[in-house]
Amino acid sequence: MTRPSRLARYGFADNGLRVADLLGPTGLRLWDPEAQAPVGPEAAEVLNSLSRAADPNLALRQLHRLVDAAGRAAARGNGGPVTGPGGEIVTNDATEALIGALAQDPGLRRRLVAVLGASSALGDHLVANPADWQVLATGKTGLPPNAEGHLEVESDEPSVPALRRAYRVSLLRIAAADLTGGRGLEPTMAALSRLADETLAAAYAIAVAGLPASTPEPSLAVVAMGKCGGNELNYVSDVDVIFVADSDEDLSAGTIVAARLIEICGMVAWPVDASLRPEGSRGPLVRTLASHEAYYRRWARTWEFQALLKARPAAGDLALGRRWIEDLAPLVWHAAERPEAVPDVRDMRRKIIENVPPGLVDREIKRGPGGLRDIEFAVQLLQLVHGRIDETLRGPGTIPALRALVAGGYVGREDGETLLRGYRFLRGVEHRLQLQQLRRTHTVPDDPDGLRWLAAALGYTALPGRDAVEAFRSDWVGHAAQVRRLHIKLLYQPLLEAVARVPAEALRMTPESAGRRLEVLGFADQAAALRHLQALTGGVTRTSAIQRTLLPMLLQEFADAPEPDRGLLNYRHVSDKLGSTPWYLRLLRDGGPVARRLARVLSLSRYATDLLTRDPEALRLLADDAELLPRSRESLLDGFRAAAERYPEDPAKAIAAVRARRRRELFRLACADILSKAGDLAPAEPLDVNAIGIALSDVTDATLNAALTVARRAHPGPEGLQFAIIGMGRLGGYEMSYPSDADVLFVYEPAPGAPENESSAASLAIAEQLRKSLTAPAPDPELGIDADLRPEGRQGPLVRSLAAYQQYYARWSRVWEAQALLRARFVGGDAALGRKFEELADKIRYPEGGLTREQVVEIRRIKARVEVERLPRNADPHTHTKLGRGGLSDVEWAIQLLQLRHAYAEAGLRKTRTLEALDAAVGAKLVDKVDAAAMTAGWTLAAQVRNALTLVRGRPTDQLPRHGVELAGTVQLLGGGDPGEFVDRYLRLTRRSRAAMERVLES
Repeated sequence: MTRPSRLARYGFADNGLRVADLLGPTGLRLWDPEAQAPVGPEAAEVLNSLSRAADPNLALRQLHRLVDAAGRAAARGNGGPVTGPGGEIVTNDATEALIGALAQDPGLRRRLVAVLGASSALGDHLVANPADWQVLATGKTGLPPNAEGHLEVESDEPSVPALRRAYRVSLLRIAAADLTGGRGLEPTMAALSRLADETLAAAYAIAVAGLPASTPEPSLAVVAMGKCGGNELNYVSDVDVIFVADSDEDLSAGTIVAARLIEICGMVAWPVDASLRPEGSRGPLVRTLASHEAYYRRWARTWEFQALLKARPAAGDLALGRRWIEDLAPLVWHAAERPEAVPDVRDMRRKIIENVPPGLVDREIKRGPGGLRDIEFAVQLLQLVHGRIDETLRGPGTIPALRALVAGGYVGREDGETLLRGYRFLRGVEHRLQLQQLRRTHTVPDDPDGLRWLAAALGYTALPGRDAVEAFRSDWVGHAAQVRRLHIKLLYQPLLEAVARVPAEALRMTPESAGRRLEVLGFADQAAALRHLQALTGGVTRTSAIQRTLLPMLLQEFADAPEPDRGLLNYRHVSDKLGSTPWYLRLLRDGGPVARRLARVLSLSRYATDLLTRDPEALRLLADDAELLPRSRESLLDGFRAAAERYPEDPAKAIAAVRARRRRELFRLACADILSKAGDLAPAEPLDVNAIGIALSDVTDATLNAALTVARRAHPGPEGLQFAIIGMGRLGGYEMSYPSDADVLFVYEPAPGAPENESSAASLAIAEQLRKSLTAPAPDPELGIDADLRPEGRQGPLVRSLAAYQQYYARWSRVWEAQALLRARFVGGDAALGRKFEELADKIRYPEGGLTREQVVEIRRIKARVEVERLPRNADPHTHTKLGRGGLSDVEWAIQLLQLRHAYAEAGLRKTRTLEALDAAVGAKLVDKVDAAAMTAGWTLAAQVRNALTLVRGRPTDQLPRHGVELAGTVQLLGGGDPGEFVDRYLRLTRRSRAAMERVLES
């Protein structure tokens, strides 16, 4: 076997020739070139340690340099030769001590080799100071060297060189402990921050000692900011500080000390950055306590308060630093209440990403998308908003703050753990990148060698089918994607802005503060409201904590409704039913606009609230705009049919499943309707009254089809029996409203060869079963089945054959029945039979030649009679949406008269929908455009009001009230404004609609 392959087993990457020289008799004397093996067991241990370094070649080269430097330094001290024959490493007590220590001290060996293989900069320091390897040796007690970040300055009067060496020694120990797995990320960051504190303190002492003898020491505080302030410093970073003087007398000397401290730290360790001070680099380096307070009170922007979250006294007058922080704390914890606060934080994060060079954005682990800044900004914004009342969130560090947010229920446990894992991973990558050259960098290398080194430094090894670099990339991409997702989820959740708008005092859910808040918000029964709040927020559970976060914002939303008490009561009912489910409060907290949407639904609509209390899981629909769109007719038919077919042997369970599906769809549509004019809570595609009418009709079609499937399974009848449902009225016109019954006709075609009475009896049984099953009392809303538009009305048979219908319409039909058939359409059952009925209806509703003069007069007479006889007692004809002047009925009668008179010649008039037929009448020049616009406006507004009244009251009504909470709720659902002005607008539009209708009827 050749020499290179033997050495390659230890991970050395070159051809082995240079490695052999470094390890052989002229080098470290660890390798026997003749035997092609280590010179002994101890040498083998050293080689094994080198093979496990992040870069074995770098570790070997640096160890060779260190041993050589140690030998040279000792030789110079003894006056002997500094090199051996042929330039080999000289052998003396120093080299023997180092090699021997590596062999005898496993801890030293592990620590020293890890540092040499991961950091060429620290290797250079050891070569320049060859005795410093001893600071990594295991102590006499068997413990590793102290790596807590303490400075050990050798002189009683520290100088800059002594401070620099002490800093590097401490940094060396921290890096060794970090690289050998002796500690996690948090102790490493804490040690680096402690080292920064002690370095600042030592530099402060040197600067004060350098003041002129006649100058008294100023009262000056050095306040750590940024990562140092948060006790999460990395290896190479600017240390952000703010300098605070106690009084004007301290400014002159304090400025000298501050400037000298910056100079000393720059020579010793890292740049000190004071640009976070008021007015930044343009402002004075040192300000007094009073000057700071005046600035932050009048001029500070959101990002400056965000920066103060990490403020911490680090050096100088620590008591003064604490006073400064305490004085500014009230301003910090009210900053989020400013209207621009939340958008400011979001804009700042966007600007940071935009300023990353395009070529580096995908490799930036700090500023790029999915980087450390995403986590920090999300945590800091949550701190600003929720920390106003929760002091557990006021810690300066990202990890402690994130843990507190999870513990307080502001962030979900799973989301919090994901962010913690992402933060640890990204900071680990950052630390390894910076250790290599002790340079400030946050960019992952793109060259293969650099990536291999980074993966190895992070502990990645080759896996079956995947090398270390691929494993690192996979983890990196995964963490970045999760961090970005959660950053967007947390930073852009609407709940955050809603909570930020609530004053801090109102967020404190004590009985006293809650009582005052309820009174201010307009709750009528404050004692009952307090009981609800105490029931929801009492205790120390996570559920109670989340409720305490949500309720102040929800109370504000409830207060915007006409009946705040009802909104809170409904919320209590929903929470009682869902409070124990793991997803409920998590959805309200994390589910985008869900909490505020729920508040609007509960406070404005008894109808939707009743549906939700029967089916609490439907709440999930509010989280996704796509769920607030009507389902297609085909998907509804398939879904309802599948629900019915789950219980083929049990008609009662089958119908219950169908009605449950209908309930869910009604809740979907009601919520979409309630939210369509809710501003920023509205779904991406708001629904108008026409879309609601079509959607409600499609749901009714699906319900009838599924119920018919169940009924036919229970009453199959003779083979070949055909049965169809014909939609009439608003169902036929795709204009159903929430309170609408399903107007239908039932038609059958007898089974071939079977007795007529057998088919008739089976059809009647099917119709009765269908009607009974959908109107029976149940937890789900019933669907009224109205067949009164059938021939002979209630006195006529419920079901007729197609031939019987044809015979009746040919001999006995009157003009109002032809008018009723204008909306007839096939809804469900046998499609061929449905089409035959529509063809039959066409002959009646579109009579050849139109209407006679007598028939036109008859329709006008019936219209006048309906206005008098069908309008409920004490109803106001001016504001009755259905039968009132200019409302639904007026417009529909006018259009239907036009259809009866002209549809035989104008095919465009053959529509079952009112407004479609009106548009066709305008196109045929049968109606003036101005009159058509007036009727459209009147009909649309009446339809909107009718739906809104049902949503508000929870039960059907057609009468728009002139005042009261129901009017206010209706107006709020329809876009808001003054209720009195809304009534005036309704009267104005319907008056114009009535006048247009009269012109059409008289034309």
